[in-house]
Amino acid sequence: MTTETSGGGAVELLVGGAWLAVCDPARLAPGRGVAALLPDGRQAALFRDRAGRLYAIDNRDPFTGAQVLSRGLTGSAAGRPFVASPLLKQRFDLVSGRCLDDEEVGVAVYPVRSPA
Repeated sequence: MTTETSGGGAVELLVGGAWLAVCDPARLAPGRGVAALLPDGRQAALFRDRAGRLYAIDNRDPFTGAQVLSRGLTGSAAGRPFVASPLLKQRFDLVSGRCLDDEEVGVAVYPVRSPA
């Protein structure tokens, strides 16, 4: 996922065809997630890596149904950034949403952009 630059002051997600401001960029510390409530009731998990790239995926762990992926541990496998669920430890690719431990499972990804 490519991080875009917006003209506003908030990190934004593309949801339902429109950019939605979700949080202040200062809230995104490298390696730590933040959850954001979306207008339809879903939640997104936002992450910043050490290079400053932003990622956003669904916060719902498909294995347990719990809204916990924003609290997972981040890392990389074969050069791909991932977050590991804090519950059952399945890893989700932050670019594609694909589960690295079960190829039949995945989570939604959201285009994300940040202020200049």
